[in-house]
Amino acid sequence: MEEMQFGTTDSMAHTLKLLEHIQDNPDITQADLAARVGIAIGTANWYLKRLTAKGFVKVKQLQRRRLRYIITPQGIAERSRLAVSYLEVSMRLYRETRAEAQRLLAHARASGYDSVHLEGQSDLIDICRLTCLEQGVTVQERNPDGHLPEFRVDGTTLSLISPENTSDHRD
Repeated sequence: MEEMQFGTTDSMAHTLKLLEHIQDNPDITQADLAARVGIAIGTANWYLKRLTAKGFVKVKQLQRRRLRYIITPQGIAERSRLAVSYLEVSMRLYRETRAEAQRLLAHARASGYDSVHLEGQSDLIDICRLTCLEQGVTVQERNPDGHLPEFRVDGTTLSLISPENTSDHRD
C-alpha cells in the first residue's frame, strides 16, 4: 500500500470562519458561532479570547450575559490574510492530490490495470475521479471480488491498495 499524508488547516479555517461570522453579525452568541463553525462552545471561547488578545476583535458587554463582538481594522486585515493563505493551502492540496493520484495511477497502469475502484467520500476522492478521467482510467463503482486496485481516501490520506493486498484491508 502506498500513501500520502497532507497537513491540516483546521485552525486557519476556524479562525477565518469566526472572523467572517463576527463581521456579518456582531451580536452573534458564542453558541451560534460554535454551531456555525462546527466546534465546541469552549473551543469557540478559546478562539475568541485569542482573537481578542491579538487585537483582532473587541468585546463590548451589552447586558449582563450579552456581548457584542466588533472586528477591528487589524481583524479585517487578518481575515483577508487568512483568506489568501487558506486559498493558497487549498490550491497546494489540490495540486499535491492530483500529482499523487497521477503517480498512483501510473503505478496501477504499470501493473497492467486500466480500471480502479474509488473508496471514500470527500473532495479528494472527487479529485482522484477527475484524474482518472483525465488519464483514461475507468472508475468501477464496485469491486466485489477485489480484483481491481483501490484508491482510498481516509481524511487527507490518499492510498492505492493493490488487489493482492485488498483482502488484508477489507472488513
